[in-house]
Amino acid sequence: MNKNLTNKILITLGFLFAYRILSYVPVPGVNVDVIRHFFDNNANNALGMMNMFSGNAISRLSIISLGIMPYITASIIMELLAATFPALGAMKKERDGMVKYMQIIRYATVVITLLQAIGVSLGLRSMGSGGESAIMIDTSLFIPIAAFSMLTGTMLLMWIGEQITQRGIGNGISLIIFAGIVSSIPSAIAGTVELVNTGSLNFLSVLAMLFIILLTIGVIIYVELGERRVPISYSRKTLMNNQNKRVMNYIPIKVNLSGVIPPIFASAILMLPATLLQSTSNKYLLSLKDALTPGGYLFEILMFLGVVFFAFFYASIVFNAKDIAENLKKQGGFIPGVRPGKSTQDYINEVASRLTFGGAIYLGLISTLPFVLVKAVGVPFYFGGVAVLIVVQVALDTMRKIESEIYMSKYNSINTLGL
Repeated sequence: MNKNLTNKILITLGFLFAYRILSYVPVPGVNVDVIRHFFDNNANNALGMMNMFSGNAISRLSIISLGIMPYITASIIMELLAATFPALGAMKKERDGMVKYMQIIRYATVVITLLQAIGVSLGLRSMGSGGESAIMIDTSLFIPIAAFSMLTGTMLLMWIGEQITQRGIGNGISLIIFAGIVSSIPSAIAGTVELVNTGSLNFLSVLAMLFIILLTIGVIIYVELGERRVPISYSRKTLMNNQNKRVMNYIPIKVNLSGVIPPIFASAILMLPATLLQSTSNKYLLSLKDALTPGGYLFEILMFLGVVFFAFFYASIVFNAKDIAENLKKQGGFIPGVRPGKSTQDYINEVASRLTFGGAIYLGLISTLPFVLVKAVGVPFYFGGVAVLIVVQVALDTMRKIESEIYMSKYNSINTLGL
């Protein structure tokens, strides 16, 4: 392993270690025991998912309780606006415009974080089971302190993510989410062992759970590495002008174009009603709350449909067949049997649509089936398919980045030797 790659890996690990340290720094003036008890009672709803993604930072109400989600939310909103307004989309494509684009995302992150921090601070006033407050100091003083603390924590996470992306290895934001989920695995294993020791869970159920997890991981790896390679031909003039450069002779289109965004969006939206209805006593609303509990048939059906919808919606934003067709035409390339321009755009769109259909069904099944099967044997919440999907995807992406660094180092070494 070359020195440059080693330094990047060490930088990445150092920043992730700093992230884990921040998760243990609480917001001043809170009763952590009340908050921990509250989250123990809400492990199977949106709050439980958010707590898992934050590496249990929310249940400690640390300064990074809001995690990196405000930044992700701001980024997704900007992606939607860029797809809607051509001027904003053009700004994103320019080098100087991209700097302004990222600055807008940071400002939007500040606004979203402050709104969420104030909302969390107000909710702490009656968080206990008997309406007990989790605030130990004057409320009017606590709210600005908590809002500033959480804003500082989110800004630090955003900075850490950008530093990992620029100076480390892999995507910094994805690795922060990855680290949060992975940090919950030891407690999940400990909880499962305790269930086995107390007789609440038999050993065969544990084996079944491990089989489901390993099968899910295998399917995710197989599909995530899958892609359709659309062949490209170039004119003789183009090949002669680029004989010292590698000219790609295919367009790679992934089976899953939308990544992990659809499951995160769908689960967050579906879990919101159950979270808001925690304190209701109306029998009809209680029935709705029970129906929308993760693991229930209605919830999983709606989850599947939501994932499929968001997979198509987000893929249409991130995959631009028009730009690909235009760039291909400028480079003197064409797809054999397809006319350049509009015909190429339509052909690429058709291929991407077929792949997206398969990818959407795959995401829907991964997000629902493992969760239903695992919940049937009574194991902890965080063994769901969404968590496994995120962990495996980020791990695969990081491995690709490491391999790329290794190949680049070998290529540079050969050039240095003059071979």
